[in-house]
Amino acid sequence: MWHDPELVAETRAWLVRAIDDLREAEHDLTAAPPLLRGAVFHCQQAAEKAMKGFLTWHSRPFRKTHNLTEIGGLCVEVDRTLEPPLRRAAVLTDFAWKYRYPGEPEEPSREETETALALARLPEEVHP
Repeated sequence: MWHDPELVAETRAWLVRAIDDLREAEHDLTAAPPLLRGAVFHCQQAAEKAMKGFLTWHSRPFRKTHNLTEIGGLCVEVDRTLEPPLRRAAVLTDFAWKYRYPGEPEEPSREETETALALARLPEEVHP
C-alpha cells in the first residue's frame, strides 16, 4: 500500500517526539533525587504527541491544546477500540501544568509518576 511521503514524515515526527518525551521521563526518574515534576510533564507530552500523530496519520485536524480528553475524543472518532486506554490516559492532562509553576503542589509522588509513565508508554508496534 502506498502512503504519501509527507504524511508518513509528519506522523513519524510526532511519534519520534513522543518517544523522546518518554525517554526524558524515564531519565528524570534516574536522577538523584528523581525529577518527578519533569517526569510527569514528559508523560503528558508523550501521550499528547502520540495522539496527535495518530490524528495526523488519519488526516484529522486538531487544535492546539494539551487536553487529552479532547484529543482522545478525536482519536476515538477514528477508532472506537482506543476508547478504554485513552480514557485512562486522560488523567495525564493536568500534568501539562500541574507541578510546573510556583504555588502549585510541590511534587508528585513516586507512585503517581510511575503510574503516569505506564499510561504514557507507546506499544512497540507503533515505534517509528
